[in-house]
Amino acid sequence: MRSSDTSAVRTGVFRKSSYSQSEADCVEVTDLHSSTAIRDTKHRELGALFFGADEWQAFVNSAKDT
Repeated sequence: MRSSDTSAVRTGVFRKSSYSQSEADCVEVTDLHSSTAIRDTKHRELGALFFGADEWQAFVNSAKDT
């Protein structure tokens, strides 16, 4: 993870699934320069988890298969 990724989390535009509607029990994601960040909407102040491109793509593919 780059320090630029960490600062991008503070200023980045996160999005959540349209299936979440106005629910607060979900996660948000944002695409960064070298990774994808994901955070809990209830505890944004705790920061985010970062996943490299290969890790994130494997997760997305797995989620689509289920």
